[in-house]
Amino acid sequence: MDEAQPPTPTPFLEVKCQSSGMTRRFSMGTEAGFAVSLINKKLGAGDPLALHIEAVKKGEEPISFGPSSALVDYGGGWRLQTVTQLDSPGFGGGEGVVRPMAMPVPDVTRSAKLHVPKRVLKPAISFTYIGKIVLAFVLIFVLGAIFTLALENLPGMISFISSYM
Repeated sequence: MDEAQPPTPTPFLEVKCQSSGMTRRFSMGTEAGFAVSLINKKLGAGDPLALHIEAVKKGEEPISFGPSSALVDYGGGWRLQTVTQLDSPGFGGGEGVVRPMAMPVPDVTRSAKLHVPKRVLKPAISFTYIGKIVLAFVLIFVLGAIFTLALENLPGMISFISSYM
């Protein structure tokens, strides 16, 4: 008796990159954010970057994978593909994200340290900030002086009011 064995699942998933048309393979359970970053690293200059991965099937609503979601194979005609900003006009009005030629994608596997450009921030202490602090101190001292004068003159005001009653 030769019984048909059920097909064994593949130990990997295939994700089609919409930008390059290439199909990339990932192990089962790979985080979608990691897969997107690897796919984006292998794109050529001028190709739109992938935003996320979704499972699609004709006639069905696509299933989107968040950055920390594990990639899974839904079988039965479902396939995994990337979504670019060109594919998804809801992100940024349909304008494509294109990597500039002069900006290479850093290779994390070669070096442990990445050069991250520092953002130039406004100084933490400005003249407006110092002015607000000085104004707060002045108001605190004025309020303290008013309460001090009121408390010092309270017995005299009480005797003045009680003499008229």
